[in-house]
Amino acid sequence: MQTMAELFESMPDAAFFVKDRSGRYVAVNRSLVQRSGLRHRKELLGRHVSEIFPADLAARYAAQDEAVLRTGRAVRDQLELHWRVNHQRGWCLTTKLPLRDDSGNITGLVGVSRDVRAPGDDQDIPEGVAQALRQLQRCYADKISTGQLAAWAGVSSVRFARLARRLFGLTPSQLIIQARLNAATDLLRRNRQSIAEIGIACGFADHSAFSRAFRSAVGMTPSEYRQGKV
Repeated sequence: MQTMAELFESMPDAAFFVKDRSGRYVAVNRSLVQRSGLRHRKELLGRHVSEIFPADLAARYAAQDEAVLRTGRAVRDQLELHWRVNHQRGWCLTTKLPLRDDSGNITGLVGVSRDVRAPGDDQDIPEGVAQALRQLQRCYADKISTGQLAAWAGVSSVRFARLARRLFGLTPSQLIIQARLNAATDLLRRNRQSIAEIGIACGFADHSAFSRAFRSAVGMTPSEYRQGKV
């Protein structure tokens, strides 16, 4: 298993892990060790997420692990909050796959969380794409289609989708959701508007749509996030 982890040693923007049937780490890459605030792999191996991460993150990771281990259904490119180096929170895309023995029984899971590049960072980004992202940061509350993003970038929808995937590892729709959720997390921390008002202000159709998207990405409801001031 550790050989698999070593394949990810040259990828500091990705946290790689293998967990056993109980959700405990059996293999990790150096990036995950550093993100956990530890120095050596042995400090992480054999431990559960509840022993490493803050309660809010640990609860979401554990629930996600349990679902994969119980159902055998993979999680693919789930946009969510994660720890980066120095315990800074940032967005990532997480994929988790079940591991099975020769009889087909689930014995654990393997996963990777890849950092999502901040859309505001236009280094090495084509000017048209950078312009579209700057416009998205200003207009995330509007009814924006993926076609509109492509138009702002001055390229076709197919071309923009390819660029978004190559540059950020995201679909155009995920870029829109990420911009809205980034704004929402900020408002939830510093604004006393109602949850519904914040959802509408950030471009979601209603309270229900906002709560579903927020819980999917952050692992808790907007109300829980606000109460915890994560």
